[in-house]
Amino acid sequence: MSRLTRPGRSGRPGRPASVADGPYAPPVPSRELTVVSADGARLHVEVHGVADGPVVVLAHGWTCSTAFWAAQIRELALDHRVVAYDQRGHGRSPASPVCSTDLLADDLEAVLAATLAPGEKAVVVGHSMGGMTVLAASARPGFREHASAVLLCSTGSSRLVAEALVLPMRAGRLRTWLTRRSLSSRAPMGPVTPVSRRILKYATLGAGSTPAMVEACARIVHACPRKVRYAWARVLDGLQLDGQVRELTVPTAVVVGTADRLTPPVHARALAALLPKCHGVTELPGLGHMTPVEAPEAVTGLIRELVLTYRELGSPGRRSTQADSSVRMEESA
Repeated sequence: MSRLTRPGRSGRPGRPASVADGPYAPPVPSRELTVVSADGARLHVEVHGVADGPVVVLAHGWTCSTAFWAAQIRELALDHRVVAYDQRGHGRSPASPVCSTDLLADDLEAVLAATLAPGEKAVVVGHSMGGMTVLAASARPGFREHASAVLLCSTGSSRLVAEALVLPMRAGRLRTWLTRRSLSSRAPMGPVTPVSRRILKYATLGAGSTPAMVEACARIVHACPRKVRYAWARVLDGLQLDGQVRELTVPTAVVVGTADRLTPPVHARALAALLPKCHGVTELPGLGHMTPVEAPEAVTGLIRELVLTYRELGSPGRRSTQADSSVRMEESA
């Protein structure tokens, strides 16, 4: 079993600690800052890597934190500048009284403005709710100023509850109702136990995920406050971002696990059909919802590919082109 950090490592005493060693241990940032969003919300932001490297910005998903990106940060920081931030209410970012996708877009714009120079470009990566954050910000001037390309991991733009496969039953009103009740439960998650690990693995990871992967995800998810988990579940239940997908005009790659029960591949294919410049859809066989944790090499490789291909996009003399939108299949790591 992986060793755990002391209580308080997450900045909130008494919460379950993150994994402290191995590939899923959160790296120590070279710089930490607090970014203030448009409504005054304070966001914890970390900067890793080399100051003059190409920039990658990471937005995590529902119930997660910057710790979710540990494997990507550790690898990319060798030759990139990596910016990761805690969504409001998650990790070390305090909760706000209001939750909405517009506020998520405000937060991403604020992080980009605070960590990038005017006109500086970055590859922006979003997992699950982080991908929805990117979609919500797609038409914003601040996003368009700074995004050269996007990677959407395990995400969708609408019908999240209706399409979820967490409950093994036929699609319809009953499944949708039961899924809504389970995902938006107000019940506390409690400590990480063998039973909670099995439940989390079934709902969010593929069958072949390792104990280290399950442990890392469990520690991160269980650290999310109950009220925050519930409030954002309600927002995701009513998600309607199909129009914003059409506004995402930078080259965008999509990755999904074929065994994803929360945002199954139907969402990735729908995104590809709507995106103006789809760089491709990568389906990872047998993997679940936590693709950056389950297939760190594959996800990091896609990020590097986007950086190499689109780093100079928007610079004088560089013209953008629409990339191939075919579906790619990769072996899971």
